[in-house]
Amino acid sequence: QVQLVESGGGLVQAGGSLRLSCAASGNFFSINAMGWYRQAPGKQRELVATISSGGNTNYADSVKGRFTISRDGAKNTLYLQMNSLKPEDTAVYYCNTNARVGGQFRKYDAQYWGQGTQVTVSS
Repeated sequence: QVQLVESGGGLVQAGGSLRLSCAASGNFFSINAMGWYRQAPGKQRELVATISSGGNTNYADSVKGRFTISRDGAKNTLYLQMNSLKPEDTAVYYCNTNARVGGQFRKYDAQYWGQGTQVTVSS
């Protein structure tokens, strides 16, 4: 019911920047919290940053001061501006959202994931 499409990943040198985007589409009543997660090879998926529908943000300690999460409510699009990238930021980055879906007689909250976009930072 909600499709998330990420874009903006790629290869960048250490110290460089990238901007990820995630566009939400489909049938839903509202998009609630949104976030970015990442998974490096051989590691578990971890939280990078989240943003509530009201704009409150939360960051992993490892990216504080370097990454900025934002959203455009009118476009149902999530962004992640990544500056001062490090080789340890290399991972597949996933967009996540909690959305209110359902029909006329039953509404409920559900979680959705995008397909992921690769970010590779070379040293």
